[in-house]
Amino acid sequence: MKNNTFGMRKVIGIGETILDIIFKGNKVVAAVPGGSTFNAVISLGRCKTNASLLSETGDDRAGKYILDFMTANGVNTDYMLRVAGMKTPVSLAFLDERNDAEYTFYRSADSDLPDLIFPEVKADDIVLFGSYYAVDESNRSRVREFLDYAKNSGAILYYDVNYRPAHKDELVKLKPNIIDNLEFADIVRGSRDDFDIIYKAADPDALYRSELSFYTDTFIYTDGSRPVSVFGKDFRKDYPTVKGDIISTIGAGDSFNAGFIYALLSEGITRTGLDKGLKEGQWNNIIGTAQRFAADCCSSIFNYVSEQFAIQL
Repeated sequence: MKNNTFGMRKVIGIGETILDIIFKGNKVVAAVPGGSTFNAVISLGRCKTNASLLSETGDDRAGKYILDFMTANGVNTDYMLRVAGMKTPVSLAFLDERNDAEYTFYRSADSDLPDLIFPEVKADDIVLFGSYYAVDESNRSRVREFLDYAKNSGAILYYDVNYRPAHKDELVKLKPNIIDNLEFADIVRGSRDDFDIIYKAADPDALYRSELSFYTDTFIYTDGSRPVSVFGKDFRKDYPTVKGDIISTIGAGDSFNAGFIYALLSEGITRTGLDKGLKEGQWNNIIGTAQRFAADCCSSIFNYVSEQFAIQL
């Protein structure tokens, strides 16, 4: 059952928008709007949350397609910028035999980006950020300014680390920005692959004790089809993953984030509630919802939960 504040609290994503061209067996099977935070926000828009995205697109046909897609899926575009002369970024995603993706990214040469347009942020609104967009030096000051504003406004900040192997060679330069993001975050989610790159660590308990517990009580560690490791204030539990047919894993983590946030809203969980610590029953519902979102996304070629899944909620 939805909490009676469900529609009042805002979800605000900040991240890149991109056009994903998806290959299977060296053949194009789909071209869909994407981006890590973008995917999660689309799922949340389909599920009738008050969702917005802070980002930019090019003033090209791909950019218009992305904006129209957001509107059609119930996502507020008031804070989207169309940058003159910019070409909308493109990624090529090659699905392997397990339907996991290997990516190649294409972006325009860096240009001076305009200041982001900030929405009003209130206490217990939820801000989702992460991936390369949140650490890229050319973009960092814009992102940090918004995170600082949102934190001071009392929002819950959810950081999806999502640091891809394509940027492994930049880690020395960008790690201070990752640490800065951890200091902002109330909730941190990351995968085994992320932390293998950043900390050369794979054991979630050792990783939490040695690297992450200084920044947050709330840490979610995912590892593909293996159990999800959850750390909260005075709480620790592993959750087996939900099994199902896998067509594509491209948006799995993003949909997990969307489901997690949807459950926070449905349960009426506030920043104060997180700080005090959640009960096991609350955690069971949050992780169960997150996993159902991820499983539904994996059952299609698209990067978000299906419209049918959203209606059934």
